Amino acid sequence: MKKRALVTGGAGFLGSHLCERLLSDGYDVICADNLFTGKKENIIHLMANPYFEFIRHDIIVPLYVECDEVYNLACPASPIHYQRDPVYTAKTSIFGAVNMLGLAKRTKSKIFQASTSEVYGDPGIHPQPESYWGNVNPIGVRSCYDESKRAAESFFMDYNRKYQIPVKIMRIFNTYGPRVSVHDGRVISSFILQALEGESITIYGDGSQTRSFCYVDDLVEAIVRFMKTDDTFTGPLNAGNPYEISVLDLAKKIIVLTDSKSEIVFKDLPENDPTRRKPDISLAKNTLGWEPKVSLDVGLGKTIAYFKELMIDQAH
Repeated sequence: MKKRALVTGGAGFLGSHLCERLLSDGYDVICADNLFTGKKENIIHLMANPYFEFIRHDIIVPLYVECDEVYNLACPASPIHYQRDPVYTAKTSIFGAVNMLGLAKRTKSKIFQASTSEVYGDPGIHPQPESYWGNVNPIGVRSCYDESKRAAESFFMDYNRKYQIPVKIMRIFNTYGPRVSVHDGRVISSFILQALEGESITIYGDGSQTRSFCYVDDLVEAIVRFMKTDDTFTGPLNAGNPYEISVLDLAKKIIVLTDSKSEIVFKDLPENDPTRRKPDISLAKNTLGWEPKVSLDVGLGKTIAYFKELMIDQAH
């Protein structure tokens, strides 16, 4: 008997890769997505699989399905998307979490919450361990995402304590790879697009701010391993790549990898943009035996190839 998994946000970048992985691991997969930022193109290749089912659904509204595991990934995840409708973003994170926890309670399912490194805000500790409570502006322009993800973690832990629902909370750091949204405003997609189109590469601030980037296959592996751990291990658990690179060095690397003639231009830094972001992944190493395997150069190469293919398709 196949295990049935519900993946909310399953037509998104990360969700579509997770659906693919679960199918290859022998699951029966229900993908729920309202296509606010997800795309059918991300899952079209899975539609012919008899063990894959797509439901167009907004998790702000309760969903009634039968399943053994829930993977709650539904929420706009990049600043450009989550700030487009901040009230909707907060509702998706909070009401969506409560609705999915209710479903897990009814079906006695194990439930995974895709939380975020954004719960740490602009961190006062570097790198960020799970024990760090964060430095978040509760009324800033990013709070619709930061604070609603923090609230969702709170609901997950309360449902775990009150109803003994097995929960898994993962704080996901910057992830990239094929199917990442081209116009999501995030640094890797923006730089690749600008480089391939021969436009100036825009850096906000002086480019000294750092980020760490995890290739999507590595991240999905961490999710799968985390869900197999003992029910007493709830997390939160950091998952990301601890290799840190400045935004300026990333821009230079992408120019080389795309063989671009783009120049770099500097603009003002946006409000509440974190200066450093790097996960402490010791807990994931110790509990899952996991660490990222794909180097930044290899991952960027695959992502650039995806962007090139998209641009060829759009040109025809």
